[in-house]
Amino acid sequence: MDGCPKEWNPHSSRLRVAMTLLQDILIGAAILYAGWRISRALFVTAVWDIIPGPPSRSYLAGNTEEIFGPEHWEHTVAFVEKYGPLFKVRGPLQAKWLYTYDPRAMHNIFLKDQDIFEGNSSVVATFQVTLGPGLLATLGHQHRRQRKMLNPLFSAKHLREMTPTFNDTVARLQIALASRLKEGALELDLLGWMGRTALELIGQGGLGHSFDPLTTDIADEFSESVKAFFPAMHQVEAFFPLIGPSVKIGTPWLRRKVVEMLPSKSVQRLVQITDSLHECSVRIYNEKKAALESGDEELKRQVSEDKDIMSVLLRANMTAAEDDRLKDDEVIGQISTLVLAAMDTTSNALSRIFHLLSEHPDVQQNLRDEITRARDDGTGKLRDLTYDEVMELPYLDAVCRETLRRHSPATRVLREATRDTMLPLSKPIRALDGTLLSAIPVTKGMWIIADVQASNCNKELWGDDADEWRPERWLSPLPSALEDARIPGVYSHLMTFAGGSRACIGFKFSQLEMKVVLASLLPTMKFEPSGKEIFWNAAGVAFPSVGKFRGKPEMPLKVTLL
Repeated sequence: MDGCPKEWNPHSSRLRVAMTLLQDILIGAAILYAGWRISRALFVTAVWDIIPGPPSRSYLAGNTEEIFGPEHWEHTVAFVEKYGPLFKVRGPLQAKWLYTYDPRAMHNIFLKDQDIFEGNSSVVATFQVTLGPGLLATLGHQHRRQRKMLNPLFSAKHLREMTPTFNDTVARLQIALASRLKEGALELDLLGWMGRTALELIGQGGLGHSFDPLTTDIADEFSESVKAFFPAMHQVEAFFPLIGPSVKIGTPWLRRKVVEMLPSKSVQRLVQITDSLHECSVRIYNEKKAALESGDEELKRQVSEDKDIMSVLLRANMTAAEDDRLKDDEVIGQISTLVLAAMDTTSNALSRIFHLLSEHPDVQQNLRDEITRARDDGTGKLRDLTYDEVMELPYLDAVCRETLRRHSPATRVLREATRDTMLPLSKPIRALDGTLLSAIPVTKGMWIIADVQASNCNKELWGDDADEWRPERWLSPLPSALEDARIPGVYSHLMTFAGGSRACIGFKFSQLEMKVVLASLLPTMKFEPSGKEIFWNAAGVAFPSVGKFRGKPEMPLKVTLL
């Protein structure tokens, strides 16, 4: 009957009790988690408020103009001097950023916790839209997969095989310059010649492609376009933090149309450069791939025996496991990345060396003497040096290291936290309320700006003469404090080539290029100031001009044939 009581079910009763208990546990856990998040937010805010740093210029822009604007060197040097190895700055809409050159903090960022501090989203987005999905524009598994494929191509073993190609290419530069100097000393734009040489070296050694015979006085349009990339970026760098969010809006087609409508000559110049670089990369890739896939056995044999980076990469890619294989757009992205990164950074570093040598004739003569002795074949004639010979010349190595220390082509590296963490410091910093902070809370999405130049010139590690350009420092044991600091850089206790899994993959290629060029030119040429003021401009890669930059990167020096 309906009015009769139902039979008691012990299983159902226990289930209700269990469900009620589980519900209470979940509610309690949610309350605890919310309490933890609120407490942590209050803690982070409390700590953030007492970290020293420059005042924000405006709510909308924060300190972005001081950090990324054309005059950012002057601002950041002053900030480092005033606030020390770690301080706070503000991004757009008052975003919280940290600026540091503290050794322990950088060791965590670039090595110990590098999975937490990934490549910066705006940096990656910038290179994604300008270069395609190459090494500079990828993260996580995709980046590791690309690097695994590319690492063997930048090894010392592979560079030994490419050294004769380097020597042959630079010999053409030496002949070209010498032919212009037969009638006497001339003022030559060393930046232009170094850029053309670097492009041809990455063309021959990296891509198996010739860009420039190095015979005419004027570079071709493509070379000029690539050389103009970072100066063009320099003009719009203050807007750099906005690039990351903007690439998530709309479709690529729509974003392209919006960019094309922007009334900015600098932006339109950057679009032209990017298009030119992409078209060239596609052409080189299609030529190489077609040769490997063609039925022409002689052409296939030639490409199969080529030792340039792209030929080896394509052969390795064809035989790689499917999970490791790079897609077509990734390989094209590597070509654009190689051309830009290898040309601009190395050619500007070489130009800086020649500029410094012109200002220090004693260093130039000592270096000339060392190279001439090494290249003497016993009959008074100059011979080419092998990879090991040119890399082991002590004074040449000291000049290159000291230039890369004191004048790093790129002066900072950006990272972005992928989750909340604590960032430990080598020494506690004095907070605004007088307390000492030995670790700083970092929240997900926070930008970390690592100051390469401040680290490379840290007087606590390098000594009181850290700001001086003195190659001889590398001929004696380095300070013990430097050895103990555990700087995470991949090269000589320096952050010039960064460190960790996103360190510059081509730093050995760059070293070889610089040393072969110097070993070729210095025995037969003298470099002196032209009398024109050379000004080095702050940009993604520092570049010289006559006076402050007004549209043309250049570095005229007086060159005499010996």
